[in-house]
Amino acid sequence: MKLYSYATAPSPRRARIFLAEKGITVPTVEVDLRAGQQFEPPFRQINADCTIPVLELDNGVRISDAVAICVYFEELQPEPSLMGRGAEEKAQIAAWQRRAERDGFYAVMEALRNFARSFKGRAIPGADNYEQIPALAERGRLRVQRFFEAMDARLADREWITADRYTIADITTQVTVDFAKWVKVEIPENATNLGRWFRNVSARPSATA
Repeated sequence: MKLYSYATAPSPRRARIFLAEKGITVPTVEVDLRAGQQFEPPFRQINADCTIPVLELDNGVRISDAVAICVYFEELQPEPSLMGRGAEEKAQIAAWQRRAERDGFYAVMEALRNFARSFKGRAIPGADNYEQIPALAERGRLRVQRFFEAMDARLADREWITADRYTIADITTQVTVDFAKWVKVEIPENATNLGRWFRNVSARPSATA
């Protein structure tokens, strides 16, 4: 088993934090995204979509999505539970994880890929090329700001995003906050609930994964 990753990329970091919380160690193969290694023929044979992370199982099966990788390990090792116990809790965690991904993580990605010179002609992840649309960069930043406002309100009377413990919804939100710094959007000073939560999650050993 091996995990194709890149140390500074946010998507594989979500999987690495999840694994660290589970106490699971998987050998890692670094794919140099800055050098464009993901587009070279050897990696295209591993994942034709040219994205990471990719988990390669011992039987040769490959899982090429961060959340799907988390689903695999949650099933393999249910405790500590990061995706829920029972139908209701699983559904609530999945919903909040999806919201953090849609309104936060993807918003940062939209802002970054439509602004940064390094993504010229690469505005959308994957094997195909798409030109940048500057207006989407501004929209992305606005979406991130709104997301931070919503999460601050959500955390007004609770310690975690959902459930009574740290879950994958917290992981996605945590990585999103760090990722947003790439587009110069940070937690506003008046978002004290989100700031308190972020200090707590950042202090967890898994935050350095």
